[in-house]
Amino acid sequence: MRILVTGGAGFIGSHLCERLLSDGHSVLAMDNLITGSTDNIAHLAGRDDFHFIHHDVTNYIFVSGEVDFVFHLASPASPADYLAYPIQTLKVGSLGTHKTLGLALAKGAGFILASTSEVYGDPLVHPQPEDYWGNVNPVGPRGVYDEAKRFAEAITFAYRRFHGLDARIARIFNTYGPRMRPDDGRVVPSFISQALSGKDLTVYGDGSQTRSFCYVSDTVDGLVRLMGSDSAGPVNIGNPDEMTIAQFADFVLDSVDSSSSIVNMELPRDDPRVRRPDISLAREILGWEPAVPLREGLAMTIDYFRGRR
Repeated sequence: MRILVTGGAGFIGSHLCERLLSDGHSVLAMDNLITGSTDNIAHLAGRDDFHFIHHDVTNYIFVSGEVDFVFHLASPASPADYLAYPIQTLKVGSLGTHKTLGLALAKGAGFILASTSEVYGDPLVHPQPEDYWGNVNPVGPRGVYDEAKRFAEAITFAYRRFHGLDARIARIFNTYGPRMRPDDGRVVPSFISQALSGKDLTVYGDGSQTRSFCYVSDTVDGLVRLMGSDSAGPVNIGNPDEMTIAQFADFVLDSVDSSSSIVNMELPRDDPRVRRPDISLAREILGWEPAVPLREGLAMTIDYFRGRR
């Protein structure tokens, strides 16, 4: 197939481009490079089956020729990024999703929206199943990302119902791996960068809040399986193995063999206290579950950050 990946120069998007190429598809990667980087896809340059398009998807999208499938991953995804670009985040979730859906409709293409576990907000149900509607503060600082994705989900299913578009939704939980930016503010690159630099690890709150970390190749595999399925979703794509942030900090220190200390800082507003996906649906309809253990995935991620240093 000929597949468009918006956000194709980003962290997850670049890995998805690689996977699709290895599966024999041709890929168009589209990115405005606000948070993505051509460094992530430089090794793909020059291939006949790969093309990069520097474009902001909130503007009209023109792609010549056939497009068989669209993955819409374009969006700032870390708290540091969407707090720095709040309006752009809302625009890519609304206008950008509208434009990519319109392209898919015009081309007769399938469509997958890369949504997020953040649609569940600070959840009151744990673990989070797909039929949970969430607990989101629409006017809080995180609302620009949470509500952008919630709107993106709503318009995606509106296109599915009204236009009959083959549109699907994946809700991605905390993903980590090579090509994350050291300064993107998420806990995995922050802890690794601090540990490698001999700096104190910054734990917000008392560290009792939980997260579930999924290695990027597993996340990409879930997206590809959803493309090949008959399910519209939404489908949770994440790792159900949960740990506290305090435990994860100790895990990183041990993995890096660092003598750094841990310091606690004030918990940001609306920061989720728990986060763990219920992946029963993914197991049932996609035959999918994570395959990369945290210790193995973290080792590969640490090696990447060491190389960057």
